[in-house]
Amino acid sequence: MKLEDVLSSRLRIRIIKVLIQVGELNVSEIARRINANYKSTSMHLKILEDEGVLQHKTYGRIRLYRLNQSSPRARAVQNLVEIWEHANKGER
Repeated sequence: MKLEDVLSSRLRIRIIKVLIQVGELNVSEIARRINANYKSTSMHLKILEDEGVLQHKTYGRIRLYRLNQSSPRARAVQNLVEIWEHANKGER
């Protein structure tokens, strides 16, 4: 998948931003924080995980998602978001 495809979804960008801020969360909490339904959130999490941006740990029936720090793609996306957010704070 191309970069523009991965970042073409506002929900995927919101997911990434939430996980950068918090660290790791389960699907329900991510959905609540990005104001999306469970099914849609789960679909976008799978896309991000398939692209190596996210990884998950499973505890029983609970999946906790976080950025995949061993992935150059995840680190690049995190750097982009952090730089973008920092620049936006300076504009205000």
